[in-house]
Amino acid sequence: MHMGSDIRVAGVRLYFLPVRTRVPLKFGPETLTSVTCARACVTVRNRQGRRAEGWGETPLSVQWVWPSALSYEDRHQALRAFCVRLASEWVDFGDWGHPLEVGCDFQEQVAPLALTRFNQERTRMDEPMPWLAALVCCSVFDQALHDAYGQLLGQSVYSTYTRDYLSRDLAAFLKPAEGAPVRFDGRYPADYMLGSRRERLRAWHLVGGMDPLVPEDLRGDEPADGYPVLLADWIRRDGLKCLKVKLRGNDAEWDYARLVRVGRMARAHGLEALSADFNCTVLDPAYVIEVLDRLKAEEPEIERLLWYVEQPFPYDLERYRIRVHGLAARKPLYLDESAHDWRLIRLGRELGWNGVALKTCKTQTGAILSACWARAHGLGLMVQDLTNPMLAQIPHLLLAAHLETLMGVETNSMQFYPEASAAEARVHPGVYCRRGGEVDLSTVQGAGFGYRLAEIERELPAPVVATGQI
Repeated sequence: MHMGSDIRVAGVRLYFLPVRTRVPLKFGPETLTSVTCARACVTVRNRQGRRAEGWGETPLSVQWVWPSALSYEDRHQALRAFCVRLASEWVDFGDWGHPLEVGCDFQEQVAPLALTRFNQERTRMDEPMPWLAALVCCSVFDQALHDAYGQLLGQSVYSTYTRDYLSRDLAAFLKPAEGAPVRFDGRYPADYMLGSRRERLRAWHLVGGMDPLVPEDLRGDEPADGYPVLLADWIRRDGLKCLKVKLRGNDAEWDYARLVRVGRMARAHGLEALSADFNCTVLDPAYVIEVLDRLKAEEPEIERLLWYVEQPFPYDLERYRIRVHGLAARKPLYLDESAHDWRLIRLGRELGWNGVALKTCKTQTGAILSACWARAHGLGLMVQDLTNPMLAQIPHLLLAAHLETLMGVETNSMQFYPEASAAEARVHPGVYCRRGGEVDLSTVQGAGFGYRLAEIERELPAPVVATGQI
């Protein structure tokens, strides 16, 4: 069935924006000190020939999307090259529909083949680019598609996830778990979202494995740029209430001691919640269970502050089919790196996981569909950060604002590169800082994602590619 509001992609412009961190951010065995943000402008047209532009952005976080012994620069250049490849693929794709429909069809029909061809052509590299990396590259165009649709209609894209704009219900995209009393016939994404978005969200602060907690932890090379360095200073300045603690996952004594140190600081400052991220390096649930059980026996007040555990196990859920029911019975256990789409969330549920952490960097389309499947099956939701600066921060926060998350949203770009978002912060001050432990989305208004792009004074470099009817 055709809808009068259907669109297709007509043109694409792609930009790369370099960003440097003020302090290092550790991902597993690697450390991030700089990142390239991919920004895309997608032009769409409707069946009547009207056109509109939309924008999307994400950090190409090499260490997170592609953990490997390959050199950083080889992986970095591969991600950039795949973004360029996808720009042409989006223009050549002739699908019409709502951006959720077009985005899903592209991810199912085009992106996997494009990745296969891309990997076959890269004969000098030993290791293929993983699907997670491809999804992150795809996300900038997918976000821009959703934004452009809202721009064309002159309304928030979140108001369009209904039967009035979608020609297919959720049963066309999602299948229930076997034996689950769930039906997607006649259901639409709006049915699994809040009736109205929240304007303020609790902000989760990332406590990295290299972050100094007290003056004795300082090494002497910390930046003197006016922003906090010590955890206590962040807590006082931003009124923080929630901390996500990065752990090693291969050193139980260190992990336990780190949780205790951060937990005692959290209690001393009256914080509300902690979460534990075990770094995707654990292979046996007994490792995490031992840490949690010891914490409950020796530090019960800190154990009560621990709200959930995030992705202790390797990315490849299909290869590492680890049953986690005993662990998930102790604390909610949330998929993150493994949750590329609703099918993997379904597998996670079978293995005992009871929550999922969503990221817009895996595409807006994928995040919406994953949220619907998870909600329908009673799984908890969180929205996790990829240290999103500039425009990337806004769709990230909006996703959390429209969903019933466990509590608020993780947001940490203001810790690692606050000045990168200075131009956007002048228009949306509450989006790029945390006050009273919250972010404030009240300035995000208008069509699409509500960027208010015309008011943001940012000079972009020349596009690395411009293709189609722009």
